[in-house]
Amino acid sequence: MLIDFNQIEPVTGPGMNHGAGEMTAQMAANTCGRFVLNRIHPYGSIGIHEQKSGNEINFVVSGTGKAICNGKEERLYAGCCHICPQGSTQIIENTGIDDLVLFTAVVEK
Repeated sequence: MLIDFNQIEPVTGPGMNHGAGEMTAQMAANTCGRFVLNRIHPYGSIGIHEQKSGNEINFVVSGTGKAICNGKEERLYAGCCHICPQGSTQIIENTGIDDLVLFTAVVEK
């Protein structure tokens, strides 16, 4: 199965889950899960939310930020991967002056 994000129209809006600032996302969903190319714009965030549908895996393509999963803060930077297990709560913030670009996969159980 191929997902071509070049063919998916980007959608820009406020930070998800009452987060700050703006973000842009391109999402593909299928029977395997949800796959999203996220751009959290400078100083934007994804607000606190519970990860209900499956484990969330965030690979940092570029930029810097932080994730807080169940109260534990982790620094995000290009090349690292942040995993938030199903049932956890998390926040993701862009702490830099460039977009925080994440490839996110939520694997359905």
